Amino acid sequence: MANNTADLSSSYVYAAITPSDTTDFTQGVTRGIYVGGAGNIVCVMEDGSSVSFAGVLAGVWYPIRCKRINSTSTTATNLVGLF
Repeated sequence: MANNTADLSSSYVYAAITPSDTTDFTQGVTRGIYVGGAGNIVCVMEDGSSVSFAGVLAGVWYPIRCKRINSTSTTATNLVGLF
């Protein structure tokens, strides 16, 4: 069962995200996602379900815990995972 408790501690690993419809992050589940270029993000959660975040803004980090960002329908750019 997934741990749904928010982890508010500082991230210690940051990695550029290349959206993929099949490959999960090698670092595990994110603590947050930084968006460098505005658009939409389609995240795959720990349980395999997906959720679309429409209209995310550039220059903002979002406290989203996900194991992958799908390339299909993701239009936001310059994404960085906070792990």
